[in-house]
Amino acid sequence: MPNQVVTQTGFGCFVSEPRVGDAGGVSTETLTGARPSGAELRAFLHGLPGVDQVGADERAARLATRSIKTSAKAQAIDMAISMVDLTTLEGADTPGKVRALCAKGARPDPSDPGVPRVAAICVYPDLVGVAVEALQGTGVGVASVATAFPSGRAPMEAKLADTRAAVEAGATEIDMVIDRGAFLAGDYLTVYEQIAATKAACGAAHLKVIFETGELATYDNVRRASWLAMRAGADFIKTSTGKISPAATLPVTLVMLEAVRDFRDRTGRQVGVKPAGGIRTTKDAIKYLVLVNETAGPDWLSPAWFRLGASSVLNDLLMQRRKLATGVYSGPDHFTKD
Repeated sequence: MPNQVVTQTGFGCFVSEPRVGDAGGVSTETLTGARPSGAELRAFLHGLPGVDQVGADERAARLATRSIKTSAKAQAIDMAISMVDLTTLEGADTPGKVRALCAKGARPDPSDPGVPRVAAICVYPDLVGVAVEALQGTGVGVASVATAFPSGRAPMEAKLADTRAAVEAGATEIDMVIDRGAFLAGDYLTVYEQIAATKAACGAAHLKVIFETGELATYDNVRRASWLAMRAGADFIKTSTGKISPAATLPVTLVMLEAVRDFRDRTGRQVGVKPAGGIRTTKDAIKYLVLVNETAGPDWLSPAWFRLGASSVLNDLLMQRRKLATGVYSGPDHFTKD
């Protein structure tokens, strides 16, 4: 077990706890080589060390108790706001609703220009053009769910057409869902090929790969899905669609953060992480930031490498920010509802 180390960050001085586990003796050649065969991919994924479930749960619980000073809390709130993917994914979405969401993402608190913009607005592919037009010049990205969100059950041709259409309309990020049925049946090569094909269809757009961890059932499966997606070319790995319970949890995110950390150690390529669903309060958001800092390290404390799929948390972040700045707590009606 590695020795403990002390790290200094904007959240204060913490003692990093021992790792729950890593990828063992995986060679760089294995991770960056040619397309694997089904047998090679299965051997690799099932050769990963098993996750210590009790250890992961306990470590996540310990990190969730960490407190930070008031000055660091102000920094953490602004950081969390800048990491939010503000999302609307309902059948009743309209261009007007998307424009209103874009306005909020670009200026979360119109009365305070010091509030950072969010990372991205996430919409269905047919509304990407509306978001692109509304966000022009703001620096806010446009993400789009594709590949038959949220089920992932559609012919591959339809998934790729969906992806290409979103990119052509101006999406800078694509959030795809894996075929959980194929993954759970052990057909890892199909999942790998679908991710690789979607990555190719993205062009310059970044690809976030959604696992729907609530359906994967075990931490070992979460670790396998993480390494599978990264080997296939994912730029981000994401916990959930937000449509299935349980969605994001601290232990699951811990397992994914360990995977991206170990993957970079072995390949030099950094991959982002996005927990999504169930993150509703400022306290929740800060717990995730502490988890990132203590597991993957401060290199991931940036919207380029960590996102929060948590639209409902934004108003609470804004209320807590206002309270720190003025000493007065603003009610939820002070801010627009998404």
